[in-house]
Amino acid sequence: MSRIHPDVLIPPNGPSAHRVVAYVLDIQRGGGRPLHKHDRAQLLAVTSGSIAVVAEGATFVAPPERGVWVPAHTLHETRHFASTRLRTLYIDPGACGALPDRTTVVQINPLMRELLSAIVARPREYEEEGADGRLIDVMLDQIAISRALPLNLPIPTSAPLRAIAMQILERPTGGPDIHGLSDSLQMSTRTLQRQFKSETGLSLRSFRRQAKLLKALELLSARTPVSRISDQLGFGEPSAFISMFRAAYGVPPGRYLSQD
Repeated sequence: MSRIHPDVLIPPNGPSAHRVVAYVLDIQRGGGRPLHKHDRAQLLAVTSGSIAVVAEGATFVAPPERGVWVPAHTLHETRHFASTRLRTLYIDPGACGALPDRTTVVQINPLMRELLSAIVARPREYEEEGADGRLIDVMLDQIAISRALPLNLPIPTSAPLRAIAMQILERPTGGPDIHGLSDSLQMSTRTLQRQFKSETGLSLRSFRRQAKLLKALELLSARTPVSRISDQLGFGEPSAFISMFRAAYGVPPGRYLSQD
């Protein structure tokens, strides 16, 4: 495991004169923060586990080797469906004019991983005029050109359906079926399906399928064999899972993590 400076294990408190403030934290499954915003932009890079960030009418899910970019002043909430280690960078929005202006999941390429390791190994009060400042320059450039990934799902606007959506994201298999969900809301299955699609643009079946694929990414990042993922997520034969994964992401699951 790479070295982490004690400074960056302490939650940031108050304004900073530095362009980037690093923070490393471990969060238990079920943790997260309710709706909030920051004066700085934020890169939430996942080392292990996963994070779901709800912002701008969608939920953005990042497994390891991916991260969620949240622009400054964006209202968002975070949830963790597994125990998670995060390397977070709080970035002055004026630090780089080319930073993304929308919430998105981004690829953490090998260079970015090494840069993150180097940044969290340094004291938080790094030298802007010198080698540390140049390191930050390269990191900002990498964020600006990072590849956006289609790892998000629309979230319903109404509270009851929103709760159902988050329940499916946490447990895409093994949870209540359409009848159990409709009973919990005291509405017919037809009304539930119609209202869910009206608020998200997706049927409940499509939403659950996408949630399974997002969970599959987390399991792949943990080096879980494809056959076991297929079984855990209820796809039956691995060929059905591989076919659906390829249709969604353009490559078979065995090659997904090698795209960096």
